[in-house]
Amino acid sequence: MEYVQRAGLKVAAPLAELVDNEIVPDTGLKTEEFWQVLEQIVQDMGPGNAALLLKREELQKAIDQWHLDFRKKAHDHEAYKQFLYDIGYLLPEGEDFSIETAGVDEEISSIAGPQLVVPVDNARYALNACNARWGSLYDALYGTDVIPEDQGAKKGEDYNPVRGARVVMFASRFLDRAAPLDKGSYLDVQSFEIESRSGAAVLQMRMKDGSVAGLVRPEQFAGYAGDGPLEAVLLRNNGLHMEISIDPQDPVGKNHPAGIRDVLLESAITTILDFEDSVAVVDAADKNLIYRNLLGLYKGNLEAVFQKGNKQITRRLNPDRAYISPQGRAFSLKGRSLMLVRTVGHLMTTDAVLDSSGREIPEGILDTLITALIGRHDLQGEVKYRNSIAGSIYIVKPKMHGQEEVAFTCELFSRTEDALGLNRNTLKIGIMDEERRTSLNLKECIRRAAERIIFINTGFLDRTGDEIHTSMEAGPMVRKNEMKSLPWMLAYEKSNVETGLACGFRGRAQIGKGMWAKPDKMREMVESKIEHPLSGASCAWVPSPTAATLHVTHYHQVDVFSRQIKLEGSSRSRLDELLTLPLLGLKHPDPKEIREELELNAQSILGYVVRWIGQGIGCSTVPDLTNTGLMEDRATLRISSQHIANWLYRGLSNPEEVMQILKNMARVVDQQNAHDPAYRPMSEDFESSPAFQAACDLIFKGRLQPNGYTEPILHARRREAKGRGLG
Repeated sequence: MEYVQRAGLKVAAPLAELVDNEIVPDTGLKTEEFWQVLEQIVQDMGPGNAALLLKREELQKAIDQWHLDFRKKAHDHEAYKQFLYDIGYLLPEGEDFSIETAGVDEEISSIAGPQLVVPVDNARYALNACNARWGSLYDALYGTDVIPEDQGAKKGEDYNPVRGARVVMFASRFLDRAAPLDKGSYLDVQSFEIESRSGAAVLQMRMKDGSVAGLVRPEQFAGYAGDGPLEAVLLRNNGLHMEISIDPQDPVGKNHPAGIRDVLLESAITTILDFEDSVAVVDAADKNLIYRNLLGLYKGNLEAVFQKGNKQITRRLNPDRAYISPQGRAFSLKGRSLMLVRTVGHLMTTDAVLDSSGREIPEGILDTLITALIGRHDLQGEVKYRNSIAGSIYIVKPKMHGQEEVAFTCELFSRTEDALGLNRNTLKIGIMDEERRTSLNLKECIRRAAERIIFINTGFLDRTGDEIHTSMEAGPMVRKNEMKSLPWMLAYEKSNVETGLACGFRGRAQIGKGMWAKPDKMREMVESKIEHPLSGASCAWVPSPTAATLHVTHYHQVDVFSRQIKLEGSSRSRLDELLTLPLLGLKHPDPKEIREELELNAQSILGYVVRWIGQGIGCSTVPDLTNTGLMEDRATLRISSQHIANWLYRGLSNPEEVMQILKNMARVVDQQNAHDPAYRPMSEDFESSPAFQAACDLIFKGRLQPNGYTEPILHARRREAKGRGLG
């Protein structure tokens, strides 16, 4: 890697060129000013970053020793809790307060709906996610298992009118619930008509029997499109828009008496552009790619060109959507999701920039400065499409442990604002409640960010990985799938919502829930994921634009903000439940069950790691042992590897058995990927396969990894693969 001197730093040449020639221009800064700022912040805050990581290690050692000291005695819950207070792992909860965040866009403060998380290193996926603000309900239904394929309703290669009729039926029933008519069903509508009354447009529907119907709630009519023939009817429910698209000449519309060609739903309200768990970014070249893509997304000039069949397609950001209000005024709705950026945590460093001593600088500091600098383009309006109308830059910060780390991040944000000439609290923070010390002290974490917080969420996988690692010395853990129903997990999910509401999140900040991990099981998602808005969460993660369009139907059924009002005041201390250790107890699984668990986890690890190491794919759908595709990222890897490490350490298995299972599962994964011409099999030579060796390291060295994180091993093995020309 070639480096150039910038201030007292050595900067990878491609990054220096990107910053100097593309990011800094039009921001009002000079290039030398930016590098001086970065150098100063690294000098001032780098030691604090290191101290926080050292504290994590010291606390873990103390907890390990406590369990070792009492390993021959029954677990004393009260003594354990007091011990955690004594060492500063737990801090006393302060007085009640409400967050004071201001300058927040409505997508965060007052619209509840799906949230996409997308790897920003893939331009096509990132553009698709941002464009998923609007989605076709017809396409989402037709192409998924929500509509059964029985009785002649197969998908097939050509359009199936039987299946199409079922799609229209489903969509009409959805509209009947979301914007009901005062008589009949949308199935019976023969035409939509706009009538002028007292200077305002009124929507009415001509029905099959010749009668005229209106909306039960006329205020749901939000607008229309079309100067001559009516092209679209815009409805609104629970803050979300629905467009009935009309075109009698369209292949679909011509088969509908009212000419309905589609029902478009406002779907992915927000999108998190991910620098973290869903990408494989290990070196300066990778960092350069994600920063370049982020710049293109903010400026609105990013393009992705790809082949689809015999056609070449160019993907760009969608424009806004134009309508006429019932009062006759032209207006527009955003055509894109509100963009948030998930930077990395405090753990890793990057070779994209070296300090004056030649050491890699903290990656999280670099991410913050670059993201804020890119965000300045949006704030100054020098972009094709504005992202934040309210004038904020949204950064989701993962894997923070406790309030000190939140305070450190807020200080970094303040330093960045001062250095880049941004108003105080321009940088908003999303706190991912995915580490044990954060969820146990969530109220105090929120307090440290009370003026800039816009997001909290739960993340079952990372939270469980940290739970296993923290209590490694306490004993063997229950089987992985049993974790979801344990008292600590149920308390964690409830406590997150209750704490957010108690701290005044309603109308100011998002409360989120985790990912639906089965991208091909949309029927199951539609049947079950309504539990997230019912819980009071204002957003929840989905794996694709199609899933966002289907999941948003839940937010039409549940008025989340009304639900939150009912839940406010229900907050209670769940600390004792959160501290319940997920241990097996006296009854251990039998050898067959142990092997089954090991095989499931090993196959999951290998299926993900082989693409991460060999192809630089940070998030993918990995088939499990039943060939059901599951969304995998570093969070799923963390829990699977920590679980095997725990059972291995606690004697439920042995290294020889685990190694044999890994080799067997590597052959299974190789077979599952045999269709991929870019795939490099692991089983041809286990010793020389960086991917297989990475899986081994994650398990056999898993107990020694900081907080059970997978990044150090993955980065080292990915760099090895790149260096050997294997990835």
